[in-house]
Amino acid sequence: MARLKRKSCITFIGLALLVFIITLVLRSFPPDDSPLGSPFGVELFPDVRGVVQNDVQIKRDNKGDAKLDQTKMNDSSKSEKDAKLEAVLRKFSPPNYFLHAFYYTWYGNPKFDGKYIHWNHPQLPHWDSKVAQGYPQGRYSPPDDVGANFYPALGAYSSKDPSVIEAHMQQLRTAAIGVVAVSWYPPGMKDDNGEPTDDMVPLLLDVAHKYYIKVAFHIEPYKGRDETSMFAHVKYIIEKYGEHPAFFRYRTNTGKVLPLFYVYDSYLLNSEQWGKLLKHTESNSIRDTPYDAIFIALLVEEKHKRDILTAGFDGLYTYFATNGFSYGSTHRNWESIKTFCEDNNLIFIPSVGPGYIDTSIRPWNFKNTRNRINGKYYETALSAALEARPDFISITSFNEWHEGTQIEMAVPKPAQTVYLDYLPNRPAVYLEITCKWAAIFGGERSRWQD
Repeated sequence: MARLKRKSCITFIGLALLVFIITLVLRSFPPDDSPLGSPFGVELFPDVRGVVQNDVQIKRDNKGDAKLDQTKMNDSSKSEKDAKLEAVLRKFSPPNYFLHAFYYTWYGNPKFDGKYIHWNHPQLPHWDSKVAQGYPQGRYSPPDDVGANFYPALGAYSSKDPSVIEAHMQQLRTAAIGVVAVSWYPPGMKDDNGEPTDDMVPLLLDVAHKYYIKVAFHIEPYKGRDETSMFAHVKYIIEKYGEHPAFFRYRTNTGKVLPLFYVYDSYLLNSEQWGKLLKHTESNSIRDTPYDAIFIALLVEEKHKRDILTAGFDGLYTYFATNGFSYGSTHRNWESIKTFCEDNNLIFIPSVGPGYIDTSIRPWNFKNTRNRINGKYYETALSAALEARPDFISITSFNEWHEGTQIEMAVPKPAQTVYLDYLPNRPAVYLEITCKWAAIFGGERSRWQD
């Protein structure tokens, strides 16, 4: 009997050791941080899991179907590419869909556009002609001489180049940014120094989707923008792009899943005009139509808070990366702005930036320069934003090179033009800082909701 007990004891100890060894082995495998398993993705986009499940169900229903097998053979190379991409994506942190970056598609070069666009930006004269006489005026001559104080790692690129968009999406995923807010003009319209860019949105959506990044629209103050044209152009965007899986939608606290639009320089239209578009009480309102959305106004001056509220906007953002430049962009005001938003059921989206310098195109504008201080300026802005407990955080910018607010990779450039750079840090330093704070923001949001 004692021998039997001894054998049972030895067997039990052996089983316990086996379980312990298996547990250690399993823990040694890297965690599956695929975006599909991300709490960010499931929370904001509950349809993602459903799409995967439905796809699996289709494959089960067609098991043994010769046509499906043939399709799989034809798509084998595509599957290999997808597998490689998934392997790359697992190396990144999951995208945070509460972290948005303003994105510009107005750059061009001869290979893709027949000429340089925006890289040859003119130097803008001061509004006082006497002051203007003391500063240079003229155009830049790319590719070595560009209208920016930093030089991009990708060179004087074209925004239409698929390889550039691919590189940008990889950089955005390095930074754990979940949404790009693309600068948008209606078809055939453009900014003062560029060309129309709406035709490249489909490609941007397609590449963004591969990286599980979403695309929102940052509507610029195009010529003729009023309540009537805004309705028409929001309708255009939703009808043309709204069914794309990369099109950004947000589930509101009322349970509605709606697109989100940033409206730049919204103050150019008075609150009464905006109210015709945005108030439920107006007969021609966009509210409760298939084109209803979340509309975010730009807050510049303090008085704009009331204008934004009475106009019927859903929230506000601050855009500018220069602390102290405007009431909205001043960090110390963010907590009181958040309180105002909470009291009035508005979304608050402070905008943070890594620094600011636009003297390449406004050579007289030294007073608004903000030194990056090797990343400290950016981290101070991110910290101030988190202290205000925002609904989202927006980054100014991913690639606004003219104003030196980019977090896109920049490199030292030996040339006749003297460029700034990120030394002694690496070209990806601002992407890495963003990734760190994306994780902090995600953790804080979870804590706020508990």
